[in-house]
Amino acid sequence: MKQRGFTLLEVMVATVIMGIAVVGLLGGISTSLRNAARLTDYDRAVILGRAKMDAMLADSHLPTLTLLQGPFDPALMGGAEAGWRARLALFEAPRGVGVGQPILERIELEIWWQAGPNRRTYTLEAFRRRPRRPNESTAGIIAPPLEEPQ
Repeated sequence: MKQRGFTLLEVMVATVIMGIAVVGLLGGISTSLRNAARLTDYDRAVILGRAKMDAMLADSHLPTLTLLQGPFDPALMGGAEAGWRARLALFEAPRGVGVGQPILERIELEIWWQAGPNRRTYTLEAFRRRPRRPNESTAGIIAPPLEEPQ
């Protein structure tokens, strides 16, 4: 009478093949989760940056050529430390522009967050027109870009 079933060698080979497949799949899943977390942080930074830029565009009393900065609530960035830096500069003004006439301003906003030991950044730039204020100089219109903190 012939016996049915697998030999011990066949079972061991099948187990090794399944083990290799499982290790490969777990490695792929781990990489996918890391990439998803990185993209989630970036998406949060974009949303916070756009909201901050909208608030700055709506605020007509921002000081010109002054570095503004502040932190974000860590809960908004998934527990990561995050913040923003911005500067408003006159970008373009017609020669001899009078008080109340329109000038063009540039707002540069940098959003930063900690991703482990690395500091990541995202920069936004916007322009707006507003009337020239009394006692406001239009000399030195274009300001240099934001610099890295020391």
